Amino acid sequence: MKLYNYFRSSASFRVRIALNLKGLAYDYVPVHLAKGEQKQPEFAALTAEGLVPLLELDDGQRLTQSMAIIEYLDETHPQPALLPADAAGRARVRALSQIVASEIHPLNNLRVLKYLVNDLKASDDAKNDWYKHWVRLGLQSYEARLAERPGTYSHGDTPTLADCCLVPQIFNAQRFDCDLSGLPRTMAVFDACMQLNAFQKAQPSACPDAE
Repeated sequence: MKLYNYFRSSASFRVRIALNLKGLAYDYVPVHLAKGEQKQPEFAALTAEGLVPLLELDDGQRLTQSMAIIEYLDETHPQPALLPADAAGRARVRALSQIVASEIHPLNNLRVLKYLVNDLKASDDAKNDWYKHWVRLGLQSYEARLAERPGTYSHGDTPTLADCCLVPQIFNAQRFDCDLSGLPRTMAVFDACMQLNAFQKAQPSACPDAE
């Protein structure tokens, strides 16, 4: 398998974690988003979205969108499972995941931040305030959901899809100096995840294209 990704892309980070948790080997293909490499013809020919991550399978099929990729990996390599065996558990893990993937990340990814500054002429301070506002709001929701069912990880005592989403978001929040106070359960889950080799190996600083 080949994973086209960018070391700072939180969506790519999610997939790297999942691949590591599954113990799956892959070729790392860097696509530098900040330099616009995703717009180059060579990459554009691979995917209509022009986004990372892109997972190219051994048979040549190409998968896009991090959540779809991770669920594909979980279906084709069931152990260790990233979704619980029970329907209610799966719904809870997907809901936690979507707090990050649907409520926080779409408002704060690189192309949105660039649009705020370059097209809407927002100042850097306004852009950063925008980022911090949506991160804080989303993580407060995540914290409240964790209180409903405390565990070592986001759902129980093994990492799930939700943790694959949470950890990259915390990395980005720290990078943008977001307020992470008052989130004890969320940060405890983050710390527990970062004790695991699968998460450590996936972090941006461990990537071959890290800067």
